[in-house]
Amino acid sequence: MRRIKIQLSYDGTDYHGWQIQPGLATIQGTLEEVISGIEGKPVPVAGSGRTDAGVHALAQVAAFTIDNPIPVDNLARAMNRLLPRDIRVTRAEEAHLDFHPRFEAKAKTYEYRIFRAEICPPFERRYVYHHPYPLRVEEMIAAAPLLEGEHDFTAFAASDERDELGVSKVRTIFCSRIAQEADRLIYRVTGSGFLKHMVRNIVGVLLDVGKGNVDHARVLARLEPGCLVPPGPTAPARGLFLISVEYY
Repeated sequence: MRRIKIQLSYDGTDYHGWQIQPGLATIQGTLEEVISGIEGKPVPVAGSGRTDAGVHALAQVAAFTIDNPIPVDNLARAMNRLLPRDIRVTRAEEAHLDFHPRFEAKAKTYEYRIFRAEICPPFERRYVYHHPYPLRVEEMIAAAPLLEGEHDFTAFAASDERDELGVSKVRTIFCSRIAQEADRLIYRVTGSGFLKHMVRNIVGVLLDVGKGNVDHARVLARLEPGCLVPPGPTAPARGLFLISVEYY
């Protein structure tokens, strides 16, 4: 029995997110179909987290257990031959039998890309949020670090089936920054973990800061325990990328 850890990159445009959903194309479901075919029996695949429908990944991490003795390099090649072209395994390695890509992750980094020019090139449209309207960019840049630290992010999280379990929505953000690069605004955030729609809701609030609808004090108020401000606005999924998962 072998535990295999893989790193993969995917274009999430044509998928209904990471998690398996009956009758819908998902990243997890596609991987399980391919790996199960190689193994000759059903093989469940665990991921480091659930990306939303339309969200992309440069370095998602997943793991599965197989008996097949195929060397990891050959396994990666076999998977890439069978996977659709918008999903690629970029690395495969042996892991300890109890390895879980979600529970052992120490930090994750996401990047959100906003395209600011009047005309969005057709080859960019699947991977950026096109927002050619006026923004107070300096205010956004100053607001982004306000999210750093340990906070209750309830006001930035969409409802989730785990809410009924009373799971804590406290998370630690290690770094939250916006940079302007030519016609793009790039928001990059690293944290201990992220809630459903959390990054997209943060971006939506930062855009509201740029529009002059929300000031810095109201951003901080959303981080107060018991804040009743509803989450959102939610930025579109297509601008969001999972950049890396760290295990230290």
